[in-house]
Amino acid sequence: MAQTTRSAAADSPEGRPVPATPPEGSTPATPPKGFRSAELGWPELHRIPHPPRRLPLLGDILGANVRTPLQDSMKLARRLGPIFRRKAFGKEFVFVWGAELAADMADESRFAKHVGLGVANLRPVAGDGLFTAYNHEPNWQLAHDILAPGFSREAMAGYHPLMLDVARQLTARWDERETAGRAVDVPGDMTKLTLETIARTGFGHDFGSFERSAPHPFVSAMVGTLSFAQRRNVVPPLLSPLVLRGADRRNDADMAYLNRTVDAVIAARRAGTGPGGRGGQGGQGDLLDRMLEVAHPETGERLTPENIRRQVITFLVAGHETTSGALSFALHYLSRSPEVLARARAEADEVWGAEEEPAYEQVAKLRYVRRVLDESLRLWPTAPGFAREARDDTVLGGVHPMRRGAWALVLATMLHRDPAAWGERPEEFDPDRFAPSAVHGRPAHVFKPFGTGARACIGRQFALHEATLVLGLLLRRYDLHADPAYRLRVAERLTLMPDGLTLRLTRRARAA
Repeated sequence: MAQTTRSAAADSPEGRPVPATPPEGSTPATPPKGFRSAELGWPELHRIPHPPRRLPLLGDILGANVRTPLQDSMKLARRLGPIFRRKAFGKEFVFVWGAELAADMADESRFAKHVGLGVANLRPVAGDGLFTAYNHEPNWQLAHDILAPGFSREAMAGYHPLMLDVARQLTARWDERETAGRAVDVPGDMTKLTLETIARTGFGHDFGSFERSAPHPFVSAMVGTLSFAQRRNVVPPLLSPLVLRGADRRNDADMAYLNRTVDAVIAARRAGTGPGGRGGQGGQGDLLDRMLEVAHPETGERLTPENIRRQVITFLVAGHETTSGALSFALHYLSRSPEVLARARAEADEVWGAEEEPAYEQVAKLRYVRRVLDESLRLWPTAPGFAREARDDTVLGGVHPMRRGAWALVLATMLHRDPAAWGERPEEFDPDRFAPSAVHGRPAHVFKPFGTGARACIGRQFALHEATLVLGLLLRRYDLHADPAYRLRVAERLTLMPDGLTLRLTRRARAA
């Protein structure tokens, strides 16, 4: 993969100079690339509130925590309202979270995905993969059209037995911990589960995560790249070479490891030596087979070897990191909500009956379990925001003019807490918010854990099936006991994860 050149003077996340700004009031021929500070795209920026005590040159840094920029923004959102801005070291950002404004930005005819700072920081390793591609890059549509059938109902039914097999590895591990009277590391074990699930179902690869006491090196490298991308968001560009010198070298090593690992998986499939591989005839009809063997149905184009690598990295990272967080938050809330837990467990017992494991069709019948998952994603969407840019000059909410290419970050964690959509107590955990009558009574575009529009997560149904299946299995097998001293702490590394969450388990008599 071509390496990007880092420059202390560049504002672009990839080290490229930012294109010159067009004259005041003009519209550029093509949307600008690289980082574009808000004052360049919002002609009436002064109307958007910002925190008090803004410092010259430094901006809104008083009280800011570089480890929790999202949670800092949530605090500011509560004080400043449904649209606000933050500035740090010459960079100004606009945040949107009000239900009406977010619905406006969901209009695909006027707005498109913006590959913002945090996402663009991953491009050195993910390139023009589905998640990190710019809208103008042709490989996004090509890959989407080739891979979309890999998430059809028929394909999902084929993944189900492999999902069950990985879930058995998890329960075997949890049985051992329960017998020994030891608590389980929820985020750590959910990460192992979801990594193995996407690796085996999508690429026929077994990382052996449950055979390890420590995280697989792939997970360590992935966490390193996500954390580094987060740090680059908050470190001033002029200081990056000094502040991030050691971290920069570690990130290069992490990216090299991710590339080597994925290259080995692809090489094994091509040679027919990987699990399920059959050489040039393809493997097991999974995502990797589609990448290697399938041409676009209309143009006949195929994915290049470089793009295949980028897509595999994208799926391995995005396909497990967000789902592991969603499961971890759901288990946290279930362990502290005995009535909700009992109701969810009763549903699983009724739907699955005497069967120890469900058939594919039975998972979709766990409607209340799914509500638990949705409510957890409402409070803590593990992809906590998404950026949108104006396709042409427009006015947001009929109030705020935006030039073509101007962008804002939709703060999903606050959109999901807007009282206008969710009532007077939006911080409370209540799965009945997702009962059909409640859903139908809410405005559109107020629940966005998977992004929005054409660039929303392609693996949404995969993630929801996997998470609902696992929650149902765990509820039927264990009683969950929370640590009374634990208070939810949220770790930020572009995605969100409960920090330090452990649970103690007791096997249910009926599951013995």
